[in-house]
Amino acid sequence: MTRDSLATGLILTGGGARAAYQVGVLQEIAAIRRACGQDKSNPFPIICGTSSGAINASALACGADQFDETLEALVDVWHRFRVEHVYRSDVLDMIRSGARWVSWLTLGWLLGTRQLRPKSLLDNSPLRELLRSRIDFQRLPELMQKSHLQALAISASNYTSGEHVTFYQSHVDIQPWTRNLRLAMRCELNHDHLLASSGIPFVFPAARLEGPRGLAWFGDGAMRQTAPISPAIHLGAQKILVIGAGRMQEPQGLAAPTVTEYPSMASIAGHALSSIFLDALSVDVERLQRINHTLSLISPENQAQSSLRPIDLLVISPSQRLDEIALRHAHKLPGTVQKLLQIMGGSPQGQSAQSGAFISYLLFESFYTQELMALGRADARAKAAEIQTFFGWNA
Repeated sequence: MTRDSLATGLILTGGGARAAYQVGVLQEIAAIRRACGQDKSNPFPIICGTSSGAINASALACGADQFDETLEALVDVWHRFRVEHVYRSDVLDMIRSGARWVSWLTLGWLLGTRQLRPKSLLDNSPLRELLRSRIDFQRLPELMQKSHLQALAISASNYTSGEHVTFYQSHVDIQPWTRNLRLAMRCELNHDHLLASSGIPFVFPAARLEGPRGLAWFGDGAMRQTAPISPAIHLGAQKILVIGAGRMQEPQGLAAPTVTEYPSMASIAGHALSSIFLDALSVDVERLQRINHTLSLISPENQAQSSLRPIDLLVISPSQRLDEIALRHAHKLPGTVQKLLQIMGGSPQGQSAQSGAFISYLLFESFYTQELMALGRADARAKAAEIQTFFGWNA
């Protein structure tokens, strides 16, 4: 079996506005493919996404018969992004959402009414309308029947049971898998799965879905996702491209930042979100690399007797800190959002590095997303030789 005949999986991880980086990487990969004279068919028969990465993944999957055109449409969306495309930022809506948190935290214990309890920091109802206008899940059965796509998977976290659930749609009969606190469910995917998977904890509301154990509330798929790569493997991928939304490791020799004051709520929130979105991927990549190395030491005969198989893996992640880029553009956020960040101790005017991580997830503004896409293109260009080898493309 040749390299280019192996089923290729694409994994797009989460990270709010950081997902713009993924689109830039894919844009450069498409350019490399054209330069190598390859056909325009979908290079990723198996596509898996989590959180905002699930949105990019679903858009690509639902347009798999015209991959390049679908990717350019996705580029256009991220190129022109504004906060109001994702969450409401006008004064009245911020009062109904963000300010309600402050009121509840200060007076909620005194008022004690369930009706006033906020569901999330921000109202992401505009995102639902954007998804409905851009992603047509009804196309999936035909695309799969015509072999433009094998499978699409969207991961979410069950707030009721604490389990991580991968919802997948596949033309091939793939049995759902069950691991410790990790379940899979075959179903017809829709926009509610996307809203659940991208429901950043505390920031965006949860979505109610029919899960493996019945109706439950689901939130961001990056939570408790201990094995981000596994859905693609279960769905049959033999080589996998992973595009992250944060640096896999810090450069050696960096000096520790000076601690001058107690961390703000925005700083703690940014640290928590980075742990949710970034840490599991590094661990899972290292685990897969160890398995690959171990299998390389075993004879082919013994490998055939094992359920494990080597997976060709290529990981592309940002070469720069996206929170530092976010701080450069944070002043372009709507005034109402900036005020909310001030309350949380993450004022863009303060240029505090501690608040940059939190801001980087919410900064759905074109100045930021365009720079992330440009960084994605540059990082992919720097790995052009590895990309060609991974896909088996000859220049």
